[in-house]
Amino acid sequence: MTHIKIDYSIMITKLGFIFTNFNNTQFTENAIKSISESDAKYAPVIIVDNASKQEHVIKLRSIVDEYNNIQLICNVENIGYFKGLNVGIKLGKTQYSQVKYWIIGNNDLTFSKDILAQVLSNQSILNDYPVISPNIITIDGIHQNPHVISKISKFREVIYDLYHFNYYLAGFIKKLSKFTHRYTDRDDEAHHEEAMEIYQGYGACYILTPTFFENFEELWSPTFLMYEEFFLSKQLEEKGYKIFYEPSIRIQHHWHATTAELPKRLYWEFSRNAHKEYRKHTKIWK
Repeated sequence: MTHIKIDYSIMITKLGFIFTNFNNTQFTENAIKSISESDAKYAPVIIVDNASKQEHVIKLRSIVDEYNNIQLICNVENIGYFKGLNVGIKLGKTQYSQVKYWIIGNNDLTFSKDILAQVLSNQSILNDYPVISPNIITIDGIHQNPHVISKISKFREVIYDLYHFNYYLAGFIKKLSKFTHRYTDRDDEAHHEEAMEIYQGYGACYILTPTFFENFEELWSPTFLMYEEFFLSKQLEEKGYKIFYEPSIRIQHHWHATTAELPKRLYWEFSRNAHKEYRKHTKIWK
């Protein structure tokens, strides 16, 4: 079901936004507010709700009624992250053909007042690359990009397999990592000031360009949740493309660097299922 309200003045913009929402409407409200206070205030915003509780849907509808440039799609079931974004992408392509660049991602993002200028000032990379990965910074000041500059080592791949072999083993590995992270953490994000081609961008936010839509109808989404970074990079790789990381496009992510002692079983199961799909495409030993 789609709640549509069209203001044709927004059609002149080159930028649009697509987010998924699931039972955390307060983040969607904050994201929309930041857009409304930016130079992209007339940009179309598409919210795809993945079957949230009724009170969240009611809140979403009240938010939509406050603005002229927001469309709300209410899915009858939770179809997952990338699949949810694909619903929004399909609507965006048909409803807003003038939009050239779509910022897609989680709803827990805050945008700077000059987000439109930040994007459009990078015209050369917008022309050359199908996907731009922005400089995502948590509210704790942690840079989450460039997420993976080059491919994953065999040692780390083995750890991934062990983590997904057993829930309790995953808990042990997570506990152990608290003591070994100083030596085992990747340092890719330390290069956050450098613009470059990367293997994977952090999955909370991407910018899709016309080159993406010239080659693909939608995001490849073989899983419900998790490993989206890999599947997007693999999708691009098969057409000879890479993701480009651009540090001048800065986006705040409302994510806290705190973890539980043990991974929640449900999220571990999502991750395990996604890892099985991932392993079909990436072999440790060839």
